[in-house]
Amino acid sequence: MKKRIYILIVCLFALSWSAAGQTKDKFVVVIDAGHGGEDPGAIANRQKEKDINLAVALKLGKKIRQNCSDARVIYTRSKDVFVTLKERANIANKAKADLFISIHTNAAGNTSANGTETYVFTPDRGQAENREIAKRENSVIYLEDDYSTSYQGYDPNSPESGIILDFVQDKYMEQSIHFASLVQEQFRVLAHRPDRSVRQANFLVLRQATMPRILVEVGYVTNPADAAYLAKDASRDKLAESIYKAFVSYKDETLRKRQSGHSTTVADNGTTAQASAGVVYKIQLMASKKKLTGKAPEFKGLSPVSYYEENNMYKYTYGESPRREDMLAELPKVKRLFKDAFIVAFKNGVKVK
Repeated sequence: MKKRIYILIVCLFALSWSAAGQTKDKFVVVIDAGHGGEDPGAIANRQKEKDINLAVALKLGKKIRQNCSDARVIYTRSKDVFVTLKERANIANKAKADLFISIHTNAAGNTSANGTETYVFTPDRGQAENREIAKRENSVIYLEDDYSTSYQGYDPNSPESGIILDFVQDKYMEQSIHFASLVQEQFRVLAHRPDRSVRQANFLVLRQATMPRILVEVGYVTNPADAAYLAKDASRDKLAESIYKAFVSYKDETLRKRQSGHSTTVADNGTTAQASAGVVYKIQLMASKKKLTGKAPEFKGLSPVSYYEENNMYKYTYGESPRREDMLAELPKVKRLFKDAFIVAFKNGVKVK
């Protein structure tokens, strides 16, 4: 009974936050440098995760403050101190933040794992690899004396841990996936990092926050090449610049929607435009010079699959919706099968930008 009352209170808080957020003059972003103080995070190849996270976070915040007069930056930590997962989320909630960005560095037993990936919250779902990463990042709660009370009995080692905030989390899933996709695109295009795609996992720091939010893994300290890259100040600046570029696109979209009060559709180039009649969105999987059947093994079980012809090639797409957000929600799943998948738009059956 107490848990149900708690859920109701949280949901009402989230709804009131959403309504209040529509009247804010500035876009509030909370930047969270993962770990810190007595919690070093992952350690390998003479690199400590907490140091990398803080360096990238401060560079990101500086870029926003210098270039975005319509944004307000709040850090969960700006120096080497320990902050609980609950307090990190509380800072964002109290500020009625429009966006929460948690910056981390990855680690894996397989030292060949490398590249960047960006996570959105999902309650106890996802691939085994994602669950292990969430388990490692969540284990910091054991440093807190009252963790069983603060996190409603959540235990990182228990797959049966309760789902407390599903209602609130689903409300922001589409925005979180969209921003995560923008970040990964910049990592790939601007920083030239291997793209491990947008993923979903049960991170406590995301679970407690009630706004669109992502957790970024900027590389693997357990990979010698990644570790060498992450040790350089220029590399950290490039990673921060990538997140900054994605942030500006997302912020500008959000503020335009807030000011106009009209529904907009995000175009492939990252800009916004009014949704056009007859426009549908699909996820492009692959291109081939030969025509494949709908049940071809090349599609890896995805259905329905269709195709269009362009430049003497058959280009195959999955799904269809007049809402780009629907395809954005499907994109992380598809990218696990087709890492280069992306969204395309069609009007009256003709591909458009």
